[in-house]
Amino acid sequence: MLRLTIIACLLVAGTNASYGWWKNSLVYQIYPRSFKDSDGDGIGDLNGITSKLEHIADIGADALWLSPIYTSPQVDFGYDIANFTNVDPSYGTLADFDQLVLKAKSLRLKVMLDFVPNHSSHQHPWFKKSIQRIKPYDEYYVWRDARIVNGSRQPPNNWLSNFQGSAWEWNDVRKQYYLHQFAAGQPDLNYRSAALNQEMKNVLSFWLNRGVDGFRVDAVNFLIEDDKFLNEPSANRSDLPNDDYDSLNHIYTINQDATYNVVSSWRKLLDDYSNRTHSSQKMLLTEAYAPHNYTLKYYSAGSIPFNFMFVADLNNRSCAADFQKQILDWLNDVPPFHVANWVVDNHDNHRVSARFGSKRADEIYMLAMMLPGVSVVYNGDEIGMEDRWFTFNETVDPAGCNAGPNRYYLKSRDPERTPYQWDNTTSAGFSSNPRTWLPVNSNYKLLNLARQKQDNVSHYKVFKAMAALKATPAISDGNLKVVVLKDKVLAVARRLGNSFAALLINFADYAITVDARYPLNLPNVVRTYTASVGSNLRSGSFEFSNAITLPAAASAVYVNSE
Repeated sequence: MLRLTIIACLLVAGTNASYGWWKNSLVYQIYPRSFKDSDGDGIGDLNGITSKLEHIADIGADALWLSPIYTSPQVDFGYDIANFTNVDPSYGTLADFDQLVLKAKSLRLKVMLDFVPNHSSHQHPWFKKSIQRIKPYDEYYVWRDARIVNGSRQPPNNWLSNFQGSAWEWNDVRKQYYLHQFAAGQPDLNYRSAALNQEMKNVLSFWLNRGVDGFRVDAVNFLIEDDKFLNEPSANRSDLPNDDYDSLNHIYTINQDATYNVVSSWRKLLDDYSNRTHSSQKMLLTEAYAPHNYTLKYYSAGSIPFNFMFVADLNNRSCAADFQKQILDWLNDVPPFHVANWVVDNHDNHRVSARFGSKRADEIYMLAMMLPGVSVVYNGDEIGMEDRWFTFNETVDPAGCNAGPNRYYLKSRDPERTPYQWDNTTSAGFSSNPRTWLPVNSNYKLLNLARQKQDNVSHYKVFKAMAALKATPAISDGNLKVVVLKDKVLAVARRLGNSFAALLINFADYAITVDARYPLNLPNVVRTYTASVGSNLRSGSFEFSNAITLPAAASAVYVNSE
């Protein structure tokens, strides 16, 4: 219990610091292609998002984060950018973006953009000029000479792409290989070029001037590579093909020390902008699937590094003690006067119901909103959307296509990217077009927002209740306890003065009764505030805190009985 007390004290001390608007925020990620189509072409767009901003405000979000909307050939569906300062025509125009920001502000919603700094599209004018060796663009990308082996041209080293195969692509005009750690249509930018560094700062300034409140930085740990270009060692994975990304240990291509200096320079740019314009602080979230120590270093660089424990480290085989350890380890390691964060889902990973089971679809966002700091959710989490199974012929994600028909399902991100399910009309209300860029999940007739608004019990209503609870002082500023009861129940309690909230999660596949009164310092009687769908626990009912019964796989929140 001593460790828990220390954590609680740190949280109290930290909440008095000036964190910015995001200290206890709920960030809602939108995948624009799949959120709402306004013009019937089967692809989501900015005007569609604008038309649904009331929904985002309704569920209690503080900010919306848009996955890439920039001009793009769509090789990687927007993460291959041909113009960092314009909107792709399939999504709309800059004027449409300005209108979205204006309406969002009227609803008190912050707007954040995906910043994709590791690479551009091969169609970007910078790359075309780099091919021609036009200065300063000749150094905007990572170019290397070929190795000649037995008279044959070979890539400079053994580095591999995340999307299968060599990370090097030959260009017959420049007569060199260029690096692409993702698709061949996504050449890596060279941050050892001062001119390129300034170009990317200009991109940030452009969007700040259009009212953006922050950025989520994509694949940040790929920014800089070791300049000796040595071969990476084998991971000794006999279960993988030799050209699979995970077959190597990536000691030279990711998590390089110089990366943190680049992020620090962006933090300074954002702070200077806020000071100069007397505007609110700008949030900087960084995405790095990296070892714990590398991830935490982004705090010192001035960003909030995404905490992917619920996505990458915990799953349906994890027990209550596993969750407790991961949570406490993270909170203990967050530097003083910085905020924690909890990522529930995103466009790159299977949805919660696929990772943890449909009975536990509410569990992770309930937990993320009870814990201190930033909660990051993905569009559809609030209605319990599920993955859709894809055949290889249906697959469009390059990560899946490049893996081939026998392994595509291990790599494809299409299952979690299907269109949002608004109602039971054509294409789930996402589009008037029955043909959409990805097929709608066939369960939309029963699983959709309109129906859940009408149902007495639904994911939507549990989500809204949790977002409302997150905004209360007990959650935003309260102390924290994280304990395990009877080996099977994870209990998270927040308290500020006489106000408290306690989340209990049953990891057993059977009902269990626990005494939560003394471990959590609860009164004799508590009130059920909300409970996961399928638990059959009734909101508003009263329970004796020393004998709370949780059905199998149920999650429930209890508050003061008054």
